[in-house]
Amino acid sequence: MNKYQYKVKGVDYEVEIAEVEGNIAKVNVNGIPFEVELQKPINAAKHPTMGTPKVQTPQSTAPAAKPIIAQPSENPAVPVAGISVKAPLPGTITDIRVQVGQQVNAGDIVLVLEAMKMQNNIEAEATGKVTSILVKQGDSVMEGSVLLTIG
Repeated sequence: MNKYQYKVKGVDYEVEIAEVEGNIAKVNVNGIPFEVELQKPINAAKHPTMGTPKVQTPQSTAPAAKPIIAQPSENPAVPVAGISVKAPLPGTITDIRVQVGQQVNAGDIVLVLEAMKMQNNIEAEATGKVTSILVKQGDSVMEGSVLLTIG
C-alpha cells in the first residue's frame, strides 16, 4: 500500500492506495474507503501518478443518474405568460401544491424547494391563476429558474 499526503484548497488529505485494477483504484481518503475511476489505467508496479479521479460512492454498482436541471426562462420553446415564480436558490423540488388553472393569492405556498437539507416554501408573488408549471417533483433547479407562472 502506498500512502500520500495531498493538500486541496487548504485541506489536508491522507490518501492510501489499497489496490489498482485497470483504471479502477481502491483508495482510503482520511480513512474512508472509495473506488475511483482513473482517466487512464496505470501500471500498479510503477509509482502511481493519479490524474483527476472520478470519485464514486463506496460499493456503488449502478451508475448515478444525472439530475434534471430546469433552465431559466430564456428557453424560447416554453412560452411564459404572466408573472414568473423563480427559484431563489438552487435545489430540488420536493412538493408542488398547485395545479394549472388553480386560483392563488399572493403569499400562498405554491411549491416546496429543498436546498442544503432545508425545506423552503415558495410563495405566489401575485394573485391570479396558475398558467403553467415548468417543473415536477424531484427536479433539480438552478437559481433563477422559472418554476411556474401566474397569469
